[in-house]
Parts: sequence; structure tokens; C-alpha cells
Amino acid sequence: MKNALILHGTMGSPDGNWFRWLESELVKKGYKVWVPKLPKSEKPRVSENVDYIFKRKWKFDRDSVLVGHSSSPATIWAILQELPDDVIVSMCIFVSAFIKSDWEANSELFDYKYDWKKIKRHSKKFILIHSDNDPYTPLSQAKMLAKNLNGELIIKEGQGHFNLEKGPEYKKFPFLLKLIENE
Repeated sequence: MKNALILHGTMGSPDGNWFRWLESELVKKGYKVWVPKLPKSEKPRVSENVDYIFKRKWKFDRDSVLVGHSSSPATIWAILQELPDDVIVSMCIFVSAFIKSDWEANSELFDYKYDWKKIKRHSKKFILIHSDNDPYTPLSQAKMLAKNLNGELIIKEGQGHFNLEKGPEYKKFPFLLKLIENE
């Protein structure tokens, strides 16, 4: 069964931005979807997020799509790294991803050492969506991540951090849904 894990970022929740809309649209298309409230979102740690997800026994398989916004791609990379060798997910989409942050709220986030070679083996496809004017995440970081993951980088003009701070249009994210549908 097709399934999707959608993760929010720092200071976020499952009810923010476009997360519930994407969940609803995917459920209509027959997906099993989980949009968890990650622990300590005000000051997250990758290791705690990974433990939280694995303890809930979410099933990762060839029908899995993993979507992360902002700081949550860091959790997805760790999940991929910890998967059994024979588990490969269908696709990972990272929206406004980054690998380092000077923001105090993210000061404990990166408590995990990544093995990019191992991470790459656990997903058939990586897509990174980034804006040319993201106020929190430099485009250079998305470019570096796309290179590390052999992923496709899609740069959108003037879309900020793809969140409600940009505007009410980010209660939905049709472009993201289309990427998943076309997989």
C-alpha cells in the first residue's frame, strides 16, 4: 500500500502550513499517511525524532514517500541511514532543507553523523525544492545537499520558506502533490 510520512520543522506542528492539506489529498488517492507531532519541536534533536518514529513502527518500503520541510529532512536522512539494507523507499522530497543552522532553536538538531553513501542507497529518488529567496535557508545548502544525494534540485522563484509566513497560498502545495503523483 502506498504510504507517506510528512514531517514538520522546528517550531512547527502537523497542523501548520500545507501538511494537513497534503495528507488529505494523498488519503483521497489511497495513501496511508502519517503526519506526526515530533517531540520537542521548539528545540529538536534528530536522534529523538528518529527514536520517536521507529518506536511507532511506521512501515518503510518500496511504496513509501517521505516528505520533510525545513529541519525535518535531517530526521529523514537519519531514518534512511538506519533502515535495514534491503529496504528502499520510493522517493524523498525535501522542502527548504539545510545541513547547518545558526538559529538557537536548531542548536541541538544535528546530533547525528550522516553517512551519505548509505543514505543514498535507501531511496530510489531524491527531490529538493528550494526558493531563491528563502530567508532562513541559503540556496547554497540545497545545492550541496542535492550533490550529496545525487538529487534533483528544483528552484522556485520568490517562494520564501514555502510556509504560511510567505502567504495563505501555503495552506496548500499543489506543486508538491504533483511531484508525488508523477512518481
